[in-house]
Amino acid sequence: MKPFKNYVYTERAHFMCPNMHFGIMAQIKSRYDEKQVRQSVEILQKSHPFLQSIIAEEADTGRFYYQVQDDLKIPVIRKADIGLWQQDYDEISIQGWEVQKECLLKILIYPAEKEFQILLIAHHLLCDGRGLLQLAEEFAGHYVKGSAPHFVEERLIQSLNDLPAGSDLPLVSKLVIDSANRKWKKEQQRVKYETYKEFERSFLRNNKIIRDINTIGKRELEEIQALCKQHEVSVNDFLIAKMMLEDHTDKVVIAADIRSEAGCYRQGAMGNYATAFSVVVKKKEEDIFSLAKAVASKVSNICRRPQKKMLVLACYIHMLPELIGAVAISTLGDLESKAGAFVGKNLFGYGTQNGCSITNLGKIESDVLASAVFIPPASPANRKTSGVLTVNGTMKICSAIKNPARAASSHIQGLPG
Repeated sequence: MKPFKNYVYTERAHFMCPNMHFGIMAQIKSRYDEKQVRQSVEILQKSHPFLQSIIAEEADTGRFYYQVQDDLKIPVIRKADIGLWQQDYDEISIQGWEVQKECLLKILIYPAEKEFQILLIAHHLLCDGRGLLQLAEEFAGHYVKGSAPHFVEERLIQSLNDLPAGSDLPLVSKLVIDSANRKWKKEQQRVKYETYKEFERSFLRNNKIIRDINTIGKRELEEIQALCKQHEVSVNDFLIAKMMLEDHTDKVVIAADIRSEAGCYRQGAMGNYATAFSVVVKKKEEDIFSLAKAVASKVSNICRRPQKKMLVLACYIHMLPELIGAVAISTLGDLESKAGAFVGKNLFGYGTQNGCSITNLGKIESDVLASAVFIPPASPANRKTSGVLTVNGTMKICSAIKNPARAASSHIQGLPG
């Protein structure tokens, strides 16, 4: 029996798109020891085939897949000043990511006197945000307590069969995508990875990202939770409403974990097991909790209907992978493709690049992590992307903001720890 081969299907949207990396900054409850760090990183890599993989291309079909490399190493870089973490993050970001040569995870270490901090930076082809949080917990668990994660073989979303029943696109959406596929075939174009890399480097140089971190302490968070309970909304509904009011928008894209619904998911595996959908509230409510109730109603309605909840994943499955790969460069770069530009402007949000998005990884209690921050990917479609993570009762919200004019006067609040 041949080993299972993970092809790049829905992950294709992350393959040839700039800024498809993100991070977890975590404070470890233990003293720094370089040898011990290396051992924990090696254990982590042995437990996850995707940490041993690059993205390779089949010579006969041109399809991309995850190829295990026996000699691939996770780069671990020691840094001196935690106050410069964003500069370090930007230096890695500006280089782009050679996914056909490099490990999909990079690690920066910031030693301190009693504890140390670790910055895990992952390409989206490795996992989603919840997967990276899992890696941070696994690293800390082994480093502090010697508990090793179990080996798990990844199985990615390969078709509609891996999604809940009723997830297929409505007829109109199918017709739109079929039309775009036909136009792409007629154009007879192909974006080579090296061509994309040149575009990516230029895009990253010319589109700076700043990041702000806001910390909500235990007492303030408890007050918010109590008010949310009183008004019968979730904290996430509250955060979406807050973004709508503060950023003057009636539309926010949110990510949703679908591990319990994806038939291919194996507990503990790397990969992307999340969907995203838009929450739109046209009628503006001045009171945040009235708006949060409207948000809750919209989210509930979408989550009850797989066709709406899984819409973006179904789009990726129906769309030609070569067309997905041409979307960013034809909308944001110099590739002339009417099919790619149409998809980029009308389906991916690259036309206005004015979106707002939020991903909440939830809350955890940990005896090995003192604190952690989720640094979200800065999608070209968004002007603001917020990542939320609550550890040991303290919530941290990191916002990636595409606004170079503010970069000189920006500041970082609430550094981890």
